[in-house]
Formats: sequence, structure tokens, C-alpha cells
Amino acid sequence: MAKKNVLGIIVGGGPAPGINGVISSATIEAVNEGFKSLFDGDVKCAMPLTIGEVSRLHTQGGSILRTSRDYPDKAREKFKVLMATLKQIGVSHLVTIGGEGTLFMANWIEKEGRGSISVAHVPKTIDNDIPLPGGVSTFGYQTARHWGVEIVKNIMEDAKTTGRWYFITTMGRHAGHLALGIGKAAGTTVALIPEEFQADKMPLRSIGDVLAGSIIKRLSMGKDHGVAILAEGLTNKLDEEELRRYEPCQMDETGRLRLSEILLGRILKVFVSETLESFGIKMTIVDKNVGYELRAAAPIPFDVEYTRNLGYGAVRFLLRGGTGATIVLEEGHMRPIPFVEMMDYTTGRVKVRTVDIHSINYEVARKYMIRLERDDFEGKALAQLAKTVKLKPEEFRQRFGHVL
Repeated sequence: MAKKNVLGIIVGGGPAPGINGVISSATIEAVNEGFKSLFDGDVKCAMPLTIGEVSRLHTQGGSILRTSRDYPDKAREKFKVLMATLKQIGVSHLVTIGGEGTLFMANWIEKEGRGSISVAHVPKTIDNDIPLPGGVSTFGYQTARHWGVEIVKNIMEDAKTTGRWYFITTMGRHAGHLALGIGKAAGTTVALIPEEFQADKMPLRSIGDVLAGSIIKRLSMGKDHGVAILAEGLTNKLDEEELRRYEPCQMDETGRLRLSEILLGRILKVFVSETLESFGIKMTIVDKNVGYELRAAAPIPFDVEYTRNLGYGAVRFLLRGGTGATIVLEEGHMRPIPFVEMMDYTTGRVKVRTVDIHSINYEVARKYMIRLERDDFEGKALAQLAKTVKLKPEEFRQRFGHVL
């Protein structure tokens, strides 16, 4: 017979720094408040946890419970099995840790199990695209940005030393928070995010010429090197048929394009190199993906503290009779946000937080980038740029004016 008051913890989606911090603090608070076992039943699908096993877990990267994802259709097929398994184990309270897909499942479990399973969700994604109040970041984002900056700083030195350019692609399927955050903090030459481009679909040239323009502008300033950060979500803006001409496109477990395996940097490297060569410019461009290195990194102190608060807060919320909410911290206080407030019922999915390109955060980042601006298409600036690529000023304006 199933025990009462069993707390289950489920981790879904891609890894993010700090998962173990949530697991640790949730376990400790649950055990201290009377939950004798997190899991009980089928040991093949459950891992019992004790305070001793999790007390020093919060500083480690990865997830001791591991993590998984699946196609939406498969999830629907297996949902009854999932609910039956939770019931068999005896789970009465559930903490889910994950991004938009896991939040969607948490909402589904809570609705189907209302009265028998209380659910609290802890938002996790290095993409930072879950709409938390007050601009609060999702856990894992700060650590991913931190280590991303450390990697990119080294690459910037290599670019300067060797006189070359790097095109670095970072994760961010729906939003450019991570790319912009890394680029701004590291001080890269340019960072491109999907929010800048209004068209749903556009030719590769729309992005490629922005990068080519940055390289040309740097050359006109006597600089032969630079680093560009590209959000992988830019790939969603590109015509799929044009992408397939460069390399194969694969689907992930959820049926979406596996953006992290589409080498956007390599595609753009080829395009930009061809563009520059047409002007007689030879430039070494190196493409690199920085993504998987960041997801399971050891959390920085910010995320260690943040996730301990979230795990503790999730259990306290459940113990007080709460259910059906995402746990966030706002101005030092726990705030449960009902699932219904985070769902976009016109699409049936979780709302997405994108970069506000009208914000001061974006404005400052944009001001420090080296890329073609309106002033570059007038007077001496235009003449110098045109001279760099051996064009007449009007020819340069006609060729690159569209990037504005």
C-alpha cells in the first residue's frame, strides 16, 4: 500500500546549472518536514533520496536524477502510464524542474491529478525565455552566461592574436537572451539575435550581410579581427530550403529542428567568406558552437543560492496546501504564479519571454557593437567603407543599405 505524503521530483528538458541545488534543498526540506521518502515503489523508475545523499549536492552541475524529453505526441500517448506510475509510487506532492515543455506537462499532471497530486514547478532553462515577473532570470541562465563569457574572452584573445574572425553560436531557440548576455558582458564585436529581425522568414543574406558589414567596418578602422555571437534561434528565421542546401536538418525529440546541430556559424562563414572574396578580401573565419559546455556546468554562487531558495520554496508551497503554480522569487519573497497565468491558450503552449529590443538593456548592448549604422552611409564614413571594398559610395549603399 502506498505511503502518504510522498514527494516526487521530476527533471525534464535540457540540463541547466543548478538542477542539483533544487533537488538538494527540496529533499532536505521535505525530509525535515516529515516526508520520509521522496520515492517509494518501482526502483527502476524511482531513486530514493536522503539528506546525506544531497547535502553537498547544490554545488555540482548536471542532474543526479538525469533528465529527458520526448515528442509531444508520444507524451500524450504515455500520459496515462505516467499518471498510473505516479499513483503506483504513491506520489502525493510533485516538484517538476524544467523549461517550457516540463511546465506544460506539470500543468497537465496537476489538472488530471487534482485532489490526488499537488504540483509545483521550478523554472529551469539557460535560454531565460520563461516569462518570470520583474525580469527575474530562470535558474541556470546566470551560470551559463558566466561560463560563456569566460570561453568567449579566450576566443577574443585568439582572434586578436591570429588576425581572424570567429562566428560563435549559442543556445536560445526562441529568444536571444543568452547570446546578447554573453556578447554584452564579454564585449564582443557584435551579437545577433532573432528579435532584431521582424520577418518570419528571410534569406540568409539578411544575416550574412550584417556580419560582412561588421567585418568591412572593422577593416576600414584598421582592425583585422573580431568575434560575432549568434543566437541559434536565428536559424528559425531562415528559409528551410535554403538551409538544406548547406547541410542536412535533423529533428529533436520534440519534433522540432535540432538547432544546436545546424551549424549556423559554418553556414554563415561560407556565405560571408564568399561575399568578402567577391570584393577581393581574404579573411579567415572560424565557426564554433558554445552550448553543451554550459548546460551541465557547476553553478556559480548566484545560482547556488537561487536554486536552494527555489527548492525550499516549492516544498513550503506544497506543504501549505498549494498546487498548480510556478515558484519564483521576487524582491526576496517567494511568489507562486498559477499555471494558467503562464499559458498561452491561443497556441496551447507556455508563453515565451523574448528580448525587448526597446529596453535599455538591449540599447546599451547595441551601442557598443561594431556594425553598419545609418551614419555609415553618409559622407566620409561611406567613402571610407566603399574604398575598403573597392566600390563607389553609391554602389556600397545599394549593396549593404538593406541591413538597416
